[in-house]
Amino acid sequence: MIAALAAGFALPALAAKGKPLGVQLYTIRSLVAKQARESMQALAQIGFKEVETLRAIHPVVLPLCKEFGLKPVAAHFDLGLIAGQTPAFPKALDEAKDAGIRYIVVPYVAPPDRGGPDVYKRMAKQINEAGDVCAKMGLQLCYHQHAFEFGEVEGKRPWDILLSETDPRTMALELDVFWVSVAGLDPVALIRQLKGRVKLLHLKDRAPGVPKQFTEAVSPGAFREVGLGSLDFPAILKAAADMKVEHYFVEQDQTAGDPIESVRTSFKNLQKMGF
Repeated sequence: MIAALAAGFALPALAAKGKPLGVQLYTIRSLVAKQARESMQALAQIGFKEVETLRAIHPVVLPLCKEFGLKPVAAHFDLGLIAGQTPAFPKALDEAKDAGIRYIVVPYVAPPDRGGPDVYKRMAKQINEAGDVCAKMGLQLCYHQHAFEFGEVEGKRPWDILLSETDPRTMALELDVFWVSVAGLDPVALIRQLKGRVKLLHLKDRAPGVPKQFTEAVSPGAFREVGLGSLDFPAILKAAADMKVEHYFVEQDQTAGDPIESVRTSFKNLQKMGF
C-alpha cells in the first residue's frame, strides 16, 4: 500500500467506482454552530454527494443539504432514543424519513451503558424491537461499532453477542474500518466474513504504530486521512464492493487542522484510488 501511495495511487480501478461518496457530518461538528452554511457548501464543492447526519443537528443541516444538493441517507440517533422505545422514537423516524433518510444508526454505546453479557443480550433485544419499528416504516436500523466490542467481557465479546442475538434483517452494520484495525482485526477479512450484513462503511485511516486496544482512548494523532495511514484501502473498497456495501462515508473523529481540508484530502485520495 505504501508503495502504491508513493507511486501516486497507480492502482487498478475499484469495483466501488461509481458509488456516490458521502461524508459523516460528525467530522465538521465544531463548525456547525458558527459556519454551518459555509461548511456544507464546501462539502458539496469538494464533490460529496451524500451525507450521514447527527439527529441533534438536523434543524440546521437538513435545509442546507437541500440547498446544496447533498443527499442525507443515514442518521445517527442516540442509543437511549432507540432502545427506550418512547413515543419520541416513531416521531423522530417520521422526521428522518420525510428528509429522505433511510438508515437509522446506533452510533455509540457509552461506558456507563456497557456491562457483561446480560447487558448486551438485553441491548440486542431492544435493538431487535427498534429494528422492527424501523422496518415497518421502510427504514433500516444499523449498528456502528468502535473497538470495545471486540474485547472480551466475562469470556465473551460484546460483538459476538450483538451479532448472534440480533436479526440481520432488522439490524445491519455500519463498519468503521479504523476502529476495526485498532482492535487488531483485518477490515478486509471482517467485511468478507460478514457476508453482506455491512450496509454502510466509515472511511478513515490509522497512523502506523497505533497499539492494539479495546477502548476509544487513542491519541488524536492516531487518525489519518484516507491514503495517509497504514490501512489497505484498495483492498477494503474491493471487499466492500464485493459484499454489496451500499454507502461510503469519509469521517475523521479528530483532525490536526481544518476538518474541511481533512475530508478534501480523503476525497481526492479516494478518487486517485479509482473510487
